[in-house]
Amino acid sequence: MGIDQSRYRHIEFRYDARILTVALNRPDALNAVNAGLHTELSRVFYDIAADPDSDVVVLTGKGKAFCAGGDIKWMQDAIDEQEMFERTAVEAKGIFFGQLEIEKPIVCRMNGHATGLGASLALCCDVVFASDQAKIGDPHVSVGLVAGDGGCVLWPQLLGYTRAKEYLLTGDLIPAPEAARLGLINHAVPLAELDTAAYGYAERLARGATKAIRWTKVTANLGLKALAHQIFDTGLGYEIQSNRTRDHQEAVNAFRERRAPQFTGK
Repeated sequence: MGIDQSRYRHIEFRYDARILTVALNRPDALNAVNAGLHTELSRVFYDIAADPDSDVVVLTGKGKAFCAGGDIKWMQDAIDEQEMFERTAVEAKGIFFGQLEIEKPIVCRMNGHATGLGASLALCCDVVFASDQAKIGDPHVSVGLVAGDGGCVLWPQLLGYTRAKEYLLTGDLIPAPEAARLGLINHAVPLAELDTAAYGYAERLARGATKAIRWTKVTANLGLKALAHQIFDTGLGYEIQSNRTRDHQEAVNAFRERRAPQFTGK
């Protein structure tokens, strides 16, 4: 029973009684998302929802990062094969809504930096505990892309529109203690205390009234889900368009060449 690990190469599962730990497992790449991991993420939350052996989920990353966003080689592949990026956009919708709609509470154990899609994965969890050495941000614009895979939905709701745009329009990363102060995440704690904090909360939920907790989450998420259904497709559409720009190719080139990008607005 439980999640079939054989269907997943880049995600690892562990059960502790009724708590399921889901760990992104590309530690050598800082858990950056490549094509394989992206596909797995598009189905994993549906598999978790159907899993009879868990009531609470802890989402984390293996190694020193939570998730470093998109893999740069994958970005180049998406430029070279535009149809692939369009398929990726369909998967992105599965990731975001799969995570948003699951009834089981998800606790984020943000063990390190969470950027781009990694930030959306963290912020779409129900409660976020982060290492105080971690940073979080959505730097899509710094690589010439629109923050279309969740950032433009989540950040304004968590921070307010003016504060959210301050960060989304620059892609600046926020240290976890500041993110907690702003209300973007719940708690920033020393790394040595992260397990106690995250799993302590997960265990408390696991001991609680399962149906009441699930249905409270569902009710609390209704407004966010309605908003997401209004704007998510537009964000993805703009992100597909930005994938075709010269500025995005320049950002990918600059990353590989370890230099600052020279954007032209084209």
